[in-house]
Amino acid sequence: MLSTFLYMNKDKFVYVGSVDIIEVDCSKKHQILSEVYESDQRIRKSNELIKYAKEDHRNQELVISIIEKCGMPTLNEVTQKHMDAIWLGLQHSNKKVRKKYFPQVEKAVENGDLSKQQYALMKDRILMDEGKPQIYGSQIKNGKLYKLENPETVNERRQEMGLKPIEEYLKYFGIKYETN
Repeated sequence: MLSTFLYMNKDKFVYVGSVDIIEVDCSKKHQILSEVYESDQRIRKSNELIKYAKEDHRNQELVISIIEKCGMPTLNEVTQKHMDAIWLGLQHSNKKVRKKYFPQVEKAVENGDLSKQQYALMKDRILMDEGKPQIYGSQIKNGKLYKLENPETVNERRQEMGLKPIEEYLKYFGIKYETN
């Protein structure tokens, strides 16, 4: 058992069980990761709390199990969509899982298997998990930009990672960027 999975949305919690390493057929990782990707994208558009939590939980178990039993995939073995499924499964997991597998995400970014944008989003989320200021300004908490390290140079860091300027990014969330 890796950890307990809780899905949190506002003040609601749904317990769906522990995130366990399950049996996966490594020869079917393409199919499994395609299903994880499709499921993740579908549930992000849904507003059904219980279904959302259960599918996220299942996706996390599949992604973690593939990494543990088959090794971290690369673009030589799978498609970009499949790599994105790995990232989504980890990004939407709990903080212990994200932190545990982040070194593999970093290596995948260095190898060109995942994007710098994906690195930035996960790095910021891990920093937020730890109560530290984020670096790239990708995380929103309680309808506001989560605390940011060196806000005066955030757009330089964002540009290095291939991210839009923070002002443009925050417009999507209806947030006006203020450096104070």
